[in-house]
Amino acid sequence: MLAVIRLFLIALFILMSGLVGLLMCILVPFHPNHVHRCATWYSQVAKLLGIKLEINNAPRSDSQSVVYVANHQNSYDIFTITGAVPKRTVSIGKKSLKWIPFFGQLYWLSGNILIDRKNKTKAVGTISKAANKIKQKNLSVWMFAEGTRSYGRGLLPLKTGAFHTALQADVPVVPVCMSTTHKKINLNRWDNGTIYIEFLDPIILNKDASVRKQANEVHAIMDSKIKQLDAL
Repeated sequence: MLAVIRLFLIALFILMSGLVGLLMCILVPFHPNHVHRCATWYSQVAKLLGIKLEINNAPRSDSQSVVYVANHQNSYDIFTITGAVPKRTVSIGKKSLKWIPFFGQLYWLSGNILIDRKNKTKAVGTISKAANKIKQKNLSVWMFAEGTRSYGRGLLPLKTGAFHTALQADVPVVPVCMSTTHKKINLNRWDNGTIYIEFLDPIILNKDASVRKQANEVHAIMDSKIKQLDAL
């Protein structure tokens, strides 16, 4: 019964926040803080799910532009790790998100960047677009570099798109690690514990070194940190 109530309230929240968010974005489209505001709204659902979020080492509002590289676990990410999205940050998501009623339109109008993963040429163009946004508008970009949800398989190999974006924009990469949530959220349980999210130190990439090698090195750092968070 508790699960049914929660699902109903979540659906109602998505509907209402979508309408309010769309109005906000239509009145002031593509404002640099729209994504942060909307992400903060969505992270409030964590309380409804019986989850406490603990976010450590969050960047200051005046921090330099970076590419955030976060782990991507499951559909609950929209209500958990979103609480860590800083101001002046946009994300990169798949083009198909645009067609999800309310949420998709809000995702697009709030300033996020849509990518066509099936078209490699367009995907490369999206990397250049993201790099230009970083340089021209003093924005940061949030990317789930695994490219898909892990669903309990641990941190998947990181794709190189986020790292190419950082190199083109000449900004550091900042890993963002969240403790494992797979099978730890029970909709019929009142208290689902604490989820830990931590920003790691910025990593300056070497333009003369292998991008794949550097992505693997960041993967190792993130994997180690996630295991530490899981042990808390």
